[in-house]
Amino acid sequence: MIIALGASMLVAILDGIGLTMFLPLLKVAGTDQNGGVVTESMGDMAIVLDALGQLGIDLTLLNILVVMFGFFVLKGIAKFMADFYRVILQQRFANRLRIENMSLLAGYDYQAFAKSNSGRIQNTFSGEVNRVHNAYKAYFTMLQQAIMTMVYVFLAYSANPRFALIVAGGGVISNLAFSRIYGITKDASRQMTLRMHGFQQFLIQSVTSFKFLKATDLITPYKKKIIKSIIGIEEQQRKVNTMSAISSAMREPIIILIVAAAILIQVEIFGESLGLIILSLLFFYRGLTSLVALQGNYNTFLSNLGALDNMQEFVAELKRDQETTGNRKLTTFNEGIVMKNLYYSYDDESVIEDLSVTIRKNSTVGLVGESGTGKTTLVNLFCGLLKPAPGMLFIDGIDVNELDVHSLRQRIGYVTQEPQVFTDSIFDNISFWEKRTPESEKKVWEALRLAHAADFVAALPQGLDTVIGINGVNLSGGQRQRISIARELYRDVDILILDEATSALDSQSEKAIQENIESLSGNYTIIVIAHRLSTIRKADKIVYLQPGGRYQVGTFDGLTEASETFQRMVALQSMA
Repeated sequence: MIIALGASMLVAILDGIGLTMFLPLLKVAGTDQNGGVVTESMGDMAIVLDALGQLGIDLTLLNILVVMFGFFVLKGIAKFMADFYRVILQQRFANRLRIENMSLLAGYDYQAFAKSNSGRIQNTFSGEVNRVHNAYKAYFTMLQQAIMTMVYVFLAYSANPRFALIVAGGGVISNLAFSRIYGITKDASRQMTLRMHGFQQFLIQSVTSFKFLKATDLITPYKKKIIKSIIGIEEQQRKVNTMSAISSAMREPIIILIVAAAILIQVEIFGESLGLIILSLLFFYRGLTSLVALQGNYNTFLSNLGALDNMQEFVAELKRDQETTGNRKLTTFNEGIVMKNLYYSYDDESVIEDLSVTIRKNSTVGLVGESGTGKTTLVNLFCGLLKPAPGMLFIDGIDVNELDVHSLRQRIGYVTQEPQVFTDSIFDNISFWEKRTPESEKKVWEALRLAHAADFVAALPQGLDTVIGINGVNLSGGQRQRISIARELYRDVDILILDEATSALDSQSEKAIQENIESLSGNYTIIVIAHRLSTIRKADKIVYLQPGGRYQVGTFDGLTEASETFQRMVALQSMA
């Protein structure tokens, strides 16, 4: 920024020297008896003509025009360099902002994320970044214009100090006329940011719940809610633009009023001739032009100030809530998962109490129980999304708090109730955008085979290149689920977590996924959160979580015999 601002100063100086040549040009016809150009109205700027004389340049019409042209050429080169470098800095700023935010979001603590506003995250990453970039651009340009204004004021003062002080004083007073406009603009900018957060929240929900909203026609009242939000944003934008228009319309008349008043004071009160203030007026014309641009950029900066405030708060929150991690890496999974008197609570309300269970490597374990008994919490603890107290959860004999969470998660495959698929090809969904080579394609087909999905993918007209649509709309629920499983198997994980992966499927799809799980047993450590007990009937071990922190561990048949409540669950699902 210092380099760019220095270049702006050079632009103003070169321009000022070029403008200085106008006065001797106008007076070249009127010389004194010694043939020298009259310099009485140039004030301290006469030093420029003295310097040219010392260089042996005669102040003839041709020489003055050539010197003037030369300085304006140099000014053009300096301006190009300043503007070009400014654009580079602006691009670097925007990219750095996006990259920093993405890095911070990737390290955001899961619990903090769960409490955050998804609309705010979406808006800050999209629209707010652009508004912050505009604020930065306006602020940077404003600094450049401020430096150029100061240089021109200094040059004007050198040519005619009293006239310069009168105009500068009027310029300072004129800014008071804009203070109210600036205040309204700042408030409207902040309100617009808040309303944009709400709009983005509604927009995200309308996309994720589109099928439900359409099927129930609730999309009609929801549409009204979004429209109301859009109108609210429009009102704030109109307020910002109105203030900007008023400010823009006022600037030039006020500036001309100040200049006219200064000229009248100089001529009428101090009896000065117009010739004595003409050079200073030339500098002030440039300076006031820069001042107008400065005020315009300042108003643009204020109109985006809400986004800037929001970005600072957002980044501060991301930095404050970065997840902590240990430094012991888990390169392979060799032994198992051990829970020793595991306890976890939310806001002092316990969910898991005194749980002691061992999950051996390559075994299949089912987690069952009523809602709120801690099944998903337990899985979140396994993944390092939640942190238990030290000494309660061990993976391969290492306390989970000491593990590098990234190395832990690289060993875990996670398939949720709603399959996580992306609007892209089947190949990219499974390989996660890995470069397509014969080796990676072969690996994708192997993952599809293990997930019992190779046949249906091969039957598709475009095969691996089939685009699955938004939320996988072009595939059935069972097909989406098998694509999700294939992606996790492609990653060469050791632990496969299936979080109610069959609860949203029809009986035929559920049976296919169940066979899929059984075929993988013995090769992976499989943890299944099961709503339908048939899914974990052949599991090596079932952890039956009950309200109040109670639990039972055993096989399917063993729990059926030992637990009346488990037996009732089996009976209700007609599995006896």
